[in-house]
Amino acid sequence: MRFILVNGRTPFRLSLCALCRKPIGASYLREIETRLPYCDDQCYVEHCQGAVLAIENQARAS
Repeated sequence: MRFILVNGRTPFRLSLCALCRKPIGASYLREIETRLPYCDDQCYVEHCQGAVLAIENQARAS
């Protein structure tokens, strides 16, 4: 997991959480590689777990 925790600063443009689609407030996480914003740590963790499951399923199908 590689992310930046942003406190007290809202994005320049209206942004939505990459997972739950809630508006981003003054505190949020931004993934370093994709620059996708997440409203909190729980959404980021769920995103990471989903990505791992997709990779595992793809490996099993091969």
